[in-house]
Parts: sequence; structure tokens; C-alpha cells
Amino acid sequence: MGSRLPPLVVAAERVAATVMQGVHGRRRAGQGDAFWQFRPYLPGDAVGRIDWRQSAKSDRLYVRETEWEAAQSVALWRDAGPGMAWRGGADRPEKGERAELLLLALASLLLRGGERVRLLGARRAFAGRGALPALADMLGRHQPGPADDSLPRHARAVLIGDFLAPLEETRGAVAALAGRGLRGHLLQVLDPAEETLPYAGRVRFEGIGAGEPALLLPRVEGVRALYAERLAAHRAGLAAIAAAAGWSFATHRTDTPPEVALLALWQALAPA
Repeated sequence: MGSRLPPLVVAAERVAATVMQGVHGRRRAGQGDAFWQFRPYLPGDAVGRIDWRQSAKSDRLYVRETEWEAAQSVALWRDAGPGMAWRGGADRPEKGERAELLLLALASLLLRGGERVRLLGARRAFAGRGALPALADMLGRHQPGPADDSLPRHARAVLIGDFLAPLEETRGAVAALAGRGLRGHLLQVLDPAEETLPYAGRVRFEGIGAGEPALLLPRVEGVRALYAERLAAHRAGLAAIAAAAGWSFATHRTDTPPEVALLALWQALAPA
């Protein structure tokens, strides 16, 4: 993994630069003393942060926020499970490779825009355009699940994976984050062969994970319609999970340009 990081960073920067040419930048964070906005006082805020002059104009208490405090923290996660180390043809990348590229390209855009970026489950946050190589290095060593109890109030989360696990597993992960007030986005990355099941005749499907049994189909084209139906139902379930949490959901195929998926992610994270 470590030997792939430098070219991966270069590729991510290239993808990010392509998308950046067609979109407007986000507001950059200041040094911490430039006024951003007043927001209602929340339990846990220090009393000393209350702006009494602004609060006197209303029946509520207000806190004065600076640009640095309001800079968005975005937590990123990509599935590093064995199922992601697969591709249906030599002319396209593994799902895991595409997920890593999209994660780092999105991080590049966010860092350029003045946002703080972290990997889900990691305490360290990165800021500044030059932080991307360090984040990429951490990505190669950091393999947590999609859970984090330390994200700040303004954080958002982006989860990238194939999400082919049972829906209850994804629902639990999303609910845990959304229950803490986080907004987020799910991006499902699939190989085109996983969508179309283009095989014919007698095919043996090997299990990817430890202990997963192989499946032998004597005539795979006979189950293609049922497979498509169940994949559509599973995808609808993922969309419903995201919608119920106030999140967004999108899909990406590894035979399509990464810039398309990156632009959709960037727009999904744009301020309302």
C-alpha cells in the first residue's frame, strides 16, 4: 500500500484539479478571529462565549462564531474489506482503488477550500493544501469501521464502499452518526459486472471473505433477471437509509470517469 501512495496522491490531485476548474470555491476559513456568524447557545458551550449584546435583542442566548470555528470538518471513510479488492476486467481498477482515489481527490478539494479533513475514527484532523500526502499516508495505515464518537458539531461524513453487506449493517452505521447530528453522504462503488452479471453458462463464484462458500451456477444467465431485481431492491434500501437520516446517496461504476462521482460528492457537501 505504501508504495502506491505517491502516485495515488498525484492522481487524486489531477482529478481534483479537473473538477475544481468547473466549480466555484468554498469560503475559506480565517485565522480564528474573523467574525462568521451568531448562532444559538447550546448546552456545553462556555458561558464566556455568549455575546450578551446580540442576546439582548432576543429572548435567546447567542454565541459569536469565528470563521475558523465555522470551518467544516469532513470525516471520510472508505471500505477496505476484501470485497473491495475485486474488478471484473483488466481494463478497470479495483473497487478499492477507485474508492481511495475518490476519497483523496475529495480531500484535496476540501483542503483547498479551507476545510478540515479527517479519516473517520482517527483523532487527527488535517488542514491546508499541503496536508494531502500525510492524510494519504494515514489512509494506508488506518483501517477503522464507519463509526466515530469524537466528531465536532459542524462535521459531515462521507462513506465510500460497495455497501453490499446486509442493509441492517449499513443502517446501524448511518444511524450511529446521524444520531449525533451529523449529516453525510453514501457513495456506492461497484464494478459494472456486479450490475449486469454479464457471464454465461456454467460459472463458479468464489467467496471473497474468510469462510464464505463458493457458489456454482450451471446456467448463470437464468438468474440474471432475478439478480438485477435484488440488486435494485438493495440499492433502493440504501437510498431509503440515507433519506431517513437526512443524508444523500449516489452510485458510481468503476468504468466511468472518477471526475463525475467527485463532482457529485462536492455538490452534495456544498452549503445549503
